[in-house]
Amino acid sequence: MSEELPGLDLERLRAHLDRVAPGMAAGPLSGEVITGGKSNLTYVVTDGTGSWVVRRPPLGHVLATAHDMAREYRVMTALRDTAVPVPRTHLLCEDTEVLGAPFYVMEYVAGTPIRTEEQIAPLGPEGTRAVAEALITTLGDLHAVVPEEVGLGDFGRPEGFLERQVRRWRKQLDASRSRDIPGIDELHEKLARTLPEQSAPAIVHGDYRLDNVLVTDKGEIGAVLDWEMATLGDPLVDLGLMLVYQRQPVDGRSATTAEGYPSPEELVAMYARSTGRDVSRLGWYVALGCFKLAVIAEGIHFRHAQGLTVGAGFDRIGEVVAPLVANAHAMLKED
Repeated sequence: MSEELPGLDLERLRAHLDRVAPGMAAGPLSGEVITGGKSNLTYVVTDGTGSWVVRRPPLGHVLATAHDMAREYRVMTALRDTAVPVPRTHLLCEDTEVLGAPFYVMEYVAGTPIRTEEQIAPLGPEGTRAVAEALITTLGDLHAVVPEEVGLGDFGRPEGFLERQVRRWRKQLDASRSRDIPGIDELHEKLARTLPEQSAPAIVHGDYRLDNVLVTDKGEIGAVLDWEMATLGDPLVDLGLMLVYQRQPVDGRSATTAEGYPSPEELVAMYARSTGRDVSRLGWYVALGCFKLAVIAEGIHFRHAQGLTVGAGFDRIGEVVAPLVANAHAMLKED
């Protein structure tokens, strides 16, 4: 296995492709890592003529998460003929003897996951606005897909979805408590006590934001990525979480602060017009998104304090927890 490609043995991959997809790869394979770490590992692989993306769980993953590859593969395959732009899927391999973990191969889509003002600046204010509008339009397109019509009728349990979300993130919080966090228990209680009437169920992405889509050179959305948290449930959780990332960037000057990027209120109005969904209780969904991110950040802070994280930036992740909790309380007052 190449030291430059941890988790991907190109010779074993090529042998597997030759067995299950003869002719797909014409020459020797080479590749590079796109993303790595605690998220799923993603590589671009080429035979010198064509290019593909290979995605597998992180090194040392546990069997309990082995289904994630099949889950991502299934939802992208189901959406391939809808208005939602997704990479075309080629093959799924759940045989861990090939690469040591389940993996799948999909189409390589050119584009950039935009995170910063610097990345979006070349598009100018008009182009920046167009990207944001496309982001909202695509979210509406996803939520308009009828799960049963694309073979995803059993992809999740919409009934009781919001209650389970609140309970799940409280459980995650309890598993990573290492310090007093003022207001977070009260936040959980408020969320549980003020559950809104659930919006009509739809396919939920689970982590929908600007840097989880690929923006093409023309400023269009080429593909929506990172479907490992997808399920069926209340689609307003996608909109709420997207607004949390916009209102409270956790990693510096976000692209959503660039000139031309619409305000949260404008984006909500666009979504409501295009979907016809009632967004009058959206403050609750934003608060839930804040709670979710606060719990995730606290978990990272907890692991960092135990010396279990590697890389830069983990030492300050705990600083975002209190502002997220405060923002959630403010949203519930407005709701």
